[in-house]
Order: sequence, then structure tokens, then C-alpha cells
Amino acid sequence: MDPIYAIGDIHGQKQMLDHALALITADGGDDAKIVFLGDYTDRGPDSRAVINTLIAGRDAGRNWVFIKGNHDRLFTRFVREGREHDPRVKSGISWLNPRLGGTQTLASYGVVGTMHFEQQNDVPLETLAHFEGPDARGDKAALQDLARQAVPSIHLAFLEGLPLTHQTEDLIFVHAGLRMQLPLEWQDPEDLLWIREGFIDSAIDYGRLIVHGHTALDRPQHFGNRVDLDGGAGYGNPLIPAVFEGRECWLLTDQGRVPLRP
Repeated sequence: MDPIYAIGDIHGQKQMLDHALALITADGGDDAKIVFLGDYTDRGPDSRAVINTLIAGRDAGRNWVFIKGNHDRLFTRFVREGREHDPRVKSGISWLNPRLGGTQTLASYGVVGTMHFEQQNDVPLETLAHFEGPDARGDKAALQDLARQAVPSIHLAFLEGLPLTHQTEDLIFVHAGLRMQLPLEWQDPEDLLWIREGFIDSAIDYGRLIVHGHTALDRPQHFGNRVDLDGGAGYGNPLIPAVFEGRECWLLTDQGRVPLRP
């Protein structure tokens, strides 16, 4: 049985990504199959370099599989449509708020500015009032225009074209999770990108082990029916890759494999 490797939410952490890839190469060689669980952008300092690395691997014919994350969609929707919000962000904060990380993503493309927000009493959404860049001040339309000029179209096309799941005989890879009582073909795409409630609190065994990210922990954990590989790299924690042989799981460290069990 060939091993399958997985990397959780990268969130613009290029140096961490390079280290994770080196650990995988040391364990499985250059041809190792790797599934990336989405959220390549936001919060960390170098989303652009992360995406460049993933595209370069794809174009080199590496055995890599990429899944779309909710932050990747937030990014592309702002550049394409100027959308700051998603209804699944219950706080109502803007994607441009550093807490979500859009400001950091744009900065990695050279679009640097201080964001100033406003919130109307009758609208529970934080919106960009204006931004102040090194050479200019502008509104959201001006910022979106700068983003359109700065972000390569190949980056947008790459993120927009990614699938929401990847399956093997023993595993289902997905960014956020799924409704445990529904077959995969009935799942809501929004849940695959965003779900927490109804998934992370479920003890149902789905038949295959679910490997996901999205819900940040201090380090990856195994919950019996699922493995959460979002160890909080977006908040500065290490990016720890995993390897699966059937449903058995190990984390990769500088000292080698460490079993990950419920």
C-alpha cells in the first residue's frame, strides 16, 4: 500500500511549506503523493510565494492534489468581484481585516496599505471605508483595481479550478468537513468549505477516515472518525505534514514519523 501524504492549512507560510515538503521528501521521496487541504492564502506573510510553489509543482508533474479552501475563495472573490464578505463569517468582519488575512495576502503581491473600516448601525458588516497606501489613498474599488493589476491571472485560475474533495479507498480529503449523515454526492459545497457545527462534534464513523483542516488547533489531532491537520500555521504554529497508510496515520517531524492515534 503506497503512502499518501497530506498538508493542512498553509496560510501564506512559505518557509513552513518548504520545511513540510522537505520532511515528506525525506520520508517518501520525490514522487510522493501529497494532498494539500486548502487555505493556501491569508494571515501569513507570503501567499504569493506559496501559490507559486504549488503551481510549479503541478507544472513539473509532481504527484500533488490540491483542494480548495474557504480562504482561497475569499481571496479570488475579492479580486474578481470586490466582495469583502461571506455569510459564513459570523463576525461580519471584512476579508481585508488582518484577522481574516486579506491585507497580508494583498501585501504579498505588492499591494500594501493600511485599512480603515466602518460599520453602520443598521448593517452588521464591517466594510472598508478607505485604505492608505505608500503613494495613494483610495476606496474599495481602487483597492480592487490595484489587486486586479497585481495578482497574476494564473493564480486566480489555479485557485478557482480546484476541487472540493479527494477520495481514496480508505480516506476522504476535504477542507472543512461534511455532513456525516449524508453521502458525499449530496453534500453542500458550502459545507465542504466552511462546516464546523454538526461535523467536529459528530462521533459518526463515515466508513472512510475524513482528513481535513479549517478548524485550527494547537497541533494536528486524530478524533477516531476524522483527522484535523490544521495545526494553526496561520497563527504561527508549525505546519506539520502527515502520512497515511490505509487509515493509519503518522505525523512527520525532524526525528521521523510519530504515530497519530485517537
